[in-house]
Amino acid sequence: MCFWLFMLICDLLVPIIMIVGGRIMWKHCPKHINGIYGYRTTRSMKNMDTWKFAHDYAGKLWWKVGIGMLGPTLLMHIPFYGASDNTMGILSIIITVIQLLFLIGSILSTEKALKCNFNQDGTRQ
Repeated sequence: MCFWLFMLICDLLVPIIMIVGGRIMWKHCPKHINGIYGYRTTRSMKNMDTWKFAHDYAGKLWWKVGIGMLGPTLLMHIPFYGASDNTMGILSIIITVIQLLFLIGSILSTEKALKCNFNQDGTRQ
């Protein structure tokens, strides 16, 4: 029971961080382009227009994907209540890998949106 609850909390970390981080990126984009925090890729750091676009797009996407992952993560744990620690460990690894695939997919999607809306030099198309 305790391990089940611990693994549930651990598996909820990625969606919760995506929801909170997405909301922060979306509503409170860093004021200056920097290499320390924010959505930092070569394409997003071309100028302030690409910087703001990337944070707005990625923030909204993270927020939506994070909310979308909360329910399935909870539902996947319910049938395994009382399962062995090994079973819960394997389930948690599977859930985490799936969540990380969605996280990486959001980065690829944001880069594609940047490429579709901006030229190589960072000017809008």
